[in-house]
Amino acid sequence: MEQLSLLDENSWEKEWEGMPEYNVQVEEKPAISMTFKFKTEEEYQEFKEIVKERLYDGENYLLGMQRQEQKIAWYPLKEKRSSFEYFTTENIQPQFPVFVVSKGRYKRNPTTKALQEMGVDFKLICEQDEFHQYTNLVGYENVLILPEKYKENYDTFWDDDDSRTGPGPARNFAWDYSKNQGFDFHWVLDDNIEKFERLNENRKIKCTSGAWFKCQEDFVLKYKNVALAGPAYSFFVPASDARPAFKINTRIYSCLLIKNDLPFQWRGRYNEDTDLSLRAMKENYCTVQFNAFLQDKRTTQALGGGNTAEFYAEEGTKKKSQMLVDMHPDCAELVWKFNRWHHHVDYKRFFNELERKSDSDSLPLYNFKLRRVQC
Repeated sequence: MEQLSLLDENSWEKEWEGMPEYNVQVEEKPAISMTFKFKTEEEYQEFKEIVKERLYDGENYLLGMQRQEQKIAWYPLKEKRSSFEYFTTENIQPQFPVFVVSKGRYKRNPTTKALQEMGVDFKLICEQDEFHQYTNLVGYENVLILPEKYKENYDTFWDDDDSRTGPGPARNFAWDYSKNQGFDFHWVLDDNIEKFERLNENRKIKCTSGAWFKCQEDFVLKYKNVALAGPAYSFFVPASDARPAFKINTRIYSCLLIKNDLPFQWRGRYNEDTDLSLRAMKENYCTVQFNAFLQDKRTTQALGGGNTAEFYAEEGTKKKSQMLVDMHPDCAELVWKFNRWHHHVDYKRFFNELERKSDSDSLPLYNFKLRRVQC
């Protein structure tokens, strides 16, 4: 098979056959732009209200995160993506178990709320001292307690006096739990995902069907050698771009479909997703990151709580970046940019190819439907 590289803009299409429609184009720049200048805040507010009432029928037209000193609006007003949702008439479930790893978010837990809206079955993994709070949130039958041995036996990578482990032990418990039930793959999700989206026709629209998971599973199962797969972050995939429906050989994060028979599991306190992805690629597996399916994820600091907040809020970024460099000195380096430390990973060194199964030609019809919702 012809190699499907990270930057290949054409060969992805033949692999996408049988999957839901994915049509994105580079959006054209406006034919005409106008700039208005205001001497005072009061004059700006007066102008804004006049335009709102006379041109936009009272609708808010300055949408999104915009700078205080620079506002942009389209005329006619583009419809809000939040005005629509994708759904399916059937209750479609993922074929592999879904786990949410959570800590300190039993009052507000975006991921479980989104899964419940989709009608997707899941198990939430928490520690013993928060068990009752989480059962109040999602129900007794949906909560699993993390066995203490997973924390005691966890490989934190650095041998030091720090007893914190992060979410890795709970993720390994999810892995073993799914294997013991006889599954070939499992999903493991962070607890701060606001919604799950589908990108098509240059619009990112929320999905309220478990078909969102099933589509990705069916794509992965066409191949022999996909170790990890999952959606890209929504804010990294502008709707105005024309990106492939998926790319391979890169990091998979926060919402992962994991092959259960890999010869390793989670380790480390920091950047566990990147470490797991790199180890998979070094074993000649492929990773698949979807642009056609997205996760709208809040930052750890924005939501509060969580497994990793206790690290990053106190320590900044240098220690977590340094650990990844120590794990993978052959392809990761420590760099200073944007006024803080980062790790830089060279993913271009990986040329693993997708290997098709012989019986992978037909895929089911998913029948996504688009409808308007009341905001």
